[in-house]
Amino acid sequence: MADIIATNETILVVGGGISGMTAALEAAEYGKQVILVEKDPSVGGRVSKLYKYFPKLCHPTCGQEINQRRIKMNPNVRLLTMTEVAEVSGEEGNYSVTLKTRPRYVNSNCTACGDCADAVEAEFDDEMNYGLGKRKGAYLPSRMSYPQQYVLDPQIIGTPDATSASEACKYGAIDLEMQEESSTITVGAIIWATGWQPYDANKIQPYGYDRFDNVITSVEFERLMDPHGPTGGKLLRPSDGEEAKNIAFIQCAGSRDRNHLKHCSRICCMASLKQTTYVRERYADDGKSTIYYIDIRAIDRIDNFFQTVKADETVTFIKSKVANIVENKENKNPILRGVNTEGYDRYENEHDLVVLAVGMQPSVPAGDFPMNVVVNEHGFIEQDESNGGIFAAGCSADALDVNRAVQSATASALRAIQVVNRVAGTEG
Repeated sequence: MADIIATNETILVVGGGISGMTAALEAAEYGKQVILVEKDPSVGGRVSKLYKYFPKLCHPTCGQEINQRRIKMNPNVRLLTMTEVAEVSGEEGNYSVTLKTRPRYVNSNCTACGDCADAVEAEFDDEMNYGLGKRKGAYLPSRMSYPQQYVLDPQIIGTPDATSASEACKYGAIDLEMQEESSTITVGAIIWATGWQPYDANKIQPYGYDRFDNVITSVEFERLMDPHGPTGGKLLRPSDGEEAKNIAFIQCAGSRDRNHLKHCSRICCMASLKQTTYVRERYADDGKSTIYYIDIRAIDRIDNFFQTVKADETVTFIKSKVANIVENKENKNPILRGVNTEGYDRYENEHDLVVLAVGMQPSVPAGDFPMNVVVNEHGFIEQDESNGGIFAAGCSADALDVNRAVQSATASALRAIQVVNRVAGTEG
C-alpha cells in the first residue's frame, strides 16, 4: 500500500455501497479530502446485486455508473478496496485509524481482458450471486466492477492455477507476492456506512430453507431475474431447472418476530411487490404470484405502486403468517400451511417456488465495531453525542430503502464536514 496522506481535516468513509459512495462524494464535492474504504474488491454493495429498484423499476446500473464516474473523476477521493478498519482511537477531530488491506494479487496494469480467468480451472461459489452460481479462481466481481480489475482468490495461491494465471497475463498484472498490508492514518471524522446483510433464513426452521431446494430468499430471487445472473434472467427452480410460474412470497420472514429480528425492515413489502412485477414481466398472463402477509407497509409515494400491483389479476394476497412449509416429495413443490385471517380458513397451498422476504440486519454485529459507538437493541448505530465525530450512514443507522439511505448518507456527510470545518477553524 502506498503511503496515504491524511490529516485531521480528512474524512474517512467506511463502506463503498450506495450510502458510502454518496457520503464520500458529497464531502469530496464540497472540497474535503476523503478516504473511502471498501472490504470487497469493488464498490457497489447490495445495490449492485439488485435487478431493479422500486418504485420506478429502473435498473441500478445507471445510477451506479454515474457514482463510479464521479468517484473516478474527483481528485479529492482516495478509494481503497479490500480494506477494513482494524482499530480506531482518539477523539472528534483527531482519530487514529489502522487499516488492513488484503492482497488482490493483481496490480494496476490489469486491463480486465480475462485471460487469467481463462487459464484457471478452480471454481468457487459466486458471492455476487449469493452462491447460486460459480466463479473462477481469477475473476471480475461483476460486469460493473470498479475498479475494473480482476482478483485472484487466495485459495488458488500456491497452486498450479496461480502460476497459470500469471503466465497467461500479457501485461505483468499478476503479482503472486502481494501480502496483507497495514497502515495508520489520522482523520478528523468518520462516516460508518458498512450497510446491511440479509437475515439468515436457515434460522427460520418452519420454512425449510435449509431443507427444501425450492425455498429461496428475496435477495437470491433478484439474482435469478438479472440477465447477468446465474440463470441468465430465467426464473428456474433450483431443484430441477424448470421454470417457476406459480410463486409464493412470504412477508416478514424472520422479521417482527421476538425469536428473530424484532424490527420491521421497511423494504420487504415493497421488495415482494416489486418482484411480482418480475413474474408478470417474464410470463405475462401465464405466471401467478401469491403474497402471504401480515400487513403491507407501503406508505406515502409508494402506495400507488402497491395499488397497481393489487390490481394485477395475476397477483393474490393472503393475509396470514405462514405456519410452516412441507415438501411434495414427488415434484419437490413447497406446500404452505396456515390460516387466512380474513375468514379464518385453513389452507394448504402448493407452489413451484417460495421466496422468503428476509429482513435487514447490520453487516457489523454490535460487538464487532473497532471503536466505541452507541447502538440500539437491533444493532444499528444511534445518533448520539457520545459518538463524537463518528456518524452512521444508510443501513448502518437503520433499516432503509435506497432513497432514504442516500438521504441518510448526505446528512452524515454534512455532519462530518462540520467537524473538520471546526478543526480547520473555518466554520461560519
